[in-house]
Amino acid sequence: MKIALITENSQAAKNPIIHDALTAVAEPLGHQVFNYGMYSAEDAASLTYVMNGLLTGILLNSKAADFVVTGCGTGMGSMLACNAMPGVFCGLVIDPTDAFLFSQINAGNAISMPYAKGFGWAAELNLQDCYAKLFEGEPGAGYPKERAAIMATNRGKLADLKAASCHDMLSVLQNVDQELLRAAIAGEKFAEYFYPNCQDDSIAAYLKAL
Repeated sequence: MKIALITENSQAAKNPIIHDALTAVAEPLGHQVFNYGMYSAEDAASLTYVMNGLLTGILLNSKAADFVVTGCGTGMGSMLACNAMPGVFCGLVIDPTDAFLFSQINAGNAISMPYAKGFGWAAELNLQDCYAKLFEGEPGAGYPKERAAIMATNRGKLADLKAASCHDMLSVLQNVDQELLRAAIAGEKFAEYFYPNCQDDSIAAYLKAL
């Protein structure tokens, strides 16, 4: 699985901590981690939580990533922005129980975490425990197990609702503020990571034309 990490500007200084915790869990499980930044508070390209959502939509809808780990100060802004995108199902994860239940019940494709609120001593251990609960088991297995079938049915209905209420991703890219879009893909490693992994030629072509 290709996992993308996206960090917004107010929490950019913590990107190395988050990245280290994520790779420590994900890579031994056979997953690849792509760090889309921000990498530090001094980065030339600055990401807001709104851009986090837009970039998450681009990565997941183009299949350049299979899962996105993002967040902001509270985690809520990035979650809201992510869930505004077609095909993105983002949960707010604060602790390992959140991570486990989101994986088993919702089986979404993105999480948003608070990297300021409650981020204190041993925060990196909480991050690792959350990522372990997310990625070690099979998503969608259900909790409790006897409700797995109805949970799968509800996920399908939610996906149908999302498809009915959202435009396709290319339409989003064409109609969103173009300066916002340019800023969202301005990270120093975006092109290096995105274009070799992108599986949607129309999305890639539109972004290259910018």
